[in-house]
Amino acid sequence: MSATKPTLRQRGASRFPRHLEWCVAAGAAWLAAACAVLTPAPLQQGVSSREEVLAALGEPAMRWQDPDGHEQLAYPHGPAGTETFMAFLAPDGRLEKLEKVLNMEHFARIEPGRSDRAAVLRLLGPALAGGTSYFARRDELVWEWRFCDEWNRQAFFDVLFDASTGIVRSTMQRPELGGWDGVQPWCSQWVLPVR
Repeated sequence: MSATKPTLRQRGASRFPRHLEWCVAAGAAWLAAACAVLTPAPLQQGVSSREEVLAALGEPAMRWQDPDGHEQLAYPHGPAGTETFMAFLAPDGRLEKLEKVLNMEHFARIEPGRSDRAAVLRLLGPALAGGTSYFARRDELVWEWRFCDEWNRQAFFDVLFDASTGIVRSTMQRPELGGWDGVQPWCSQWVLPVR
């Protein structure tokens, strides 16, 4: 008497739970690793030192040193690069505040006809890699940031400069339509690592 081979349906049913278990285990491991990388140690305003800020957030993309000893550090972060944190350090090296800057409150501080490139960089941090364009006919330089809009969707904020003077001509906001079937993708945002 010979043994019968299992049918395709029986073979698939017997393998499915093992594949599902593997997928769940792999997903859980990836999520744990991602959380470990994306969740910096909590910092305390007025307590955490410059060294603790650097240990928690890493080397900044940009830094500014004021004559009075205050220091500002820019940290572009977040899924899809939608967030930039600014760490403000007192002259003694203690963290004064840590704030998100890619939002309407900060965008509104840019004054067409008055703000220049240095002021915009200090306010928003570096533009997206590959987010700079020059339009020769208009002698216009455009910098672009990806951010989460008021509806928690990915959008772009553009600052248009007179390329000769470096002064802001105008700003604009537009949805990012790079999601599935040209739909504006949802954002997932970091929580400020400050207690």
